[in-house]
Amino acid sequence: MSEYRLNVGNRSIVWGTRMNIDSKIGDFTNTITLQDNGTVDWDLPAGVYRAKDIVREADALLEAILVQLGKAADAEALLYNLKVNLAISGKESDLPLGQLALKTKSGIELTRQAKRIGESISRWACEFNAKKWGSETYGSSTIDHLQFRSQCDNHLWTYRVANMLMGSAGGPVVMQLFNEYLHQLILLRDALLPFENWEEVPIEIPVDNSHVKGMRFVERGREAFLSKLLGKKMSHKAIVQFSQSVLSPELSTVGYGFQYRIGTILPASLGTEPLTGSRYLLRWHPVQTVMTGNDDKSAPVALDYEHSEYYVAPRSQTAEGSQSDGLQLPDQGLKSIDQARIIPSGDQERVVLHYKLHINAAEYTVDLGQAFRGHRFIYRPVEHAGSNSERTEISSHYASDILNLPGLVTDESGTHFISADGNPLVQWALLGRLYPENVVLLAKGDKEELKAASVSGKGFGTQFLVL
Repeated sequence: MSEYRLNVGNRSIVWGTRMNIDSKIGDFTNTITLQDNGTVDWDLPAGVYRAKDIVREADALLEAILVQLGKAADAEALLYNLKVNLAISGKESDLPLGQLALKTKSGIELTRQAKRIGESISRWACEFNAKKWGSETYGSSTIDHLQFRSQCDNHLWTYRVANMLMGSAGGPVVMQLFNEYLHQLILLRDALLPFENWEEVPIEIPVDNSHVKGMRFVERGREAFLSKLLGKKMSHKAIVQFSQSVLSPELSTVGYGFQYRIGTILPASLGTEPLTGSRYLLRWHPVQTVMTGNDDKSAPVALDYEHSEYYVAPRSQTAEGSQSDGLQLPDQGLKSIDQARIIPSGDQERVVLHYKLHINAAEYTVDLGQAFRGHRFIYRPVEHAGSNSERTEISSHYASDILNLPGLVTDESGTHFISADGNPLVQWALLGRLYPENVVLLAKGDKEELKAASVSGKGFGTQFLVL
């Protein structure tokens, strides 16, 4: 078995054991089942699915509606209704984030996700229905008898759909089938909101899911998650907690990420340039991060911070750096660093991941969780209209000197510059070592950016500039 390698441009972060996930994805043909009373039921059988698999299996519900409506059926109207329910604005929107215009970083990222995922699900639904997937797989004569009780979930219908389902050819059976069709795909969209690579995420329908249909096992966690999102109180912890309720509901401890049976979930910023990486979304990785036995099953494990509250963590003061009126340091040999490693420690209840980096033959270690926390808190240089203030005296420090200090590094005053030579692997290490309250990440380090950085961040106190 090979190590997992996450590429960051021409550099990489290496850890754990790569998993073969494709072999675990099911090829399901038993979504439709004949009941003892002669009726036909629909459900997602236990197994591992990706998003597109669930959209495909849900097409049997839509096809059943079309068959049972006969000549009154209008697939275009039904699919349009799904589209407007999944949209983020409009009167039929189930999650009107566009109308709320959330301004927080988490709200902006999740709004973008909702739009992107909803549009893809709607497009896939049209593609599967164009192929008559449900009828071709199960037969029109079988799905003509599909019926079950579906609770009302308050998804709005368009005028055309209401007339169709409540007209002479319609009735309670097709009304409930359409309600379930909408609800399953809306639940799917919402369950995937936290994940930047949402199309790849394997979702396991549990074996003991017989008391609810398909994706309905996510309803309780979804309700709590959406209440925070719509109430503008979303946090990184809430996003992780909801993700665990979808992928690993048996895991109660909540950290900044987790391992579950078929992969590892970490903040999506890992593997990106810190300047551009998402601050709140998560990413699924096909890797067993924590070895838990001799079989191929990964036990659920919470990935937690070394210090749950960073402001009570041990601190160090910077040593005296070189004084200058700009950002000047001799070459540190950082550009050639092309690999970092992640090493776990702890037990099966709580694991801390250590981020290790070699600089000039010396090894430096930081808490990966703290690096993620530092990334969420970073500032970027922002021009402030009417402000002409500029800090002219700056203390410059070698990256290795900062990384060699214990605890979280801060100072009593002043502006401190640390160059990572633009190497994201070194930037991640520095974000894990610096006290995270007034760190400004630079892109170029030129005079204009330095001037903008002088009025960025908190606007007072010790400031760290990282290039």
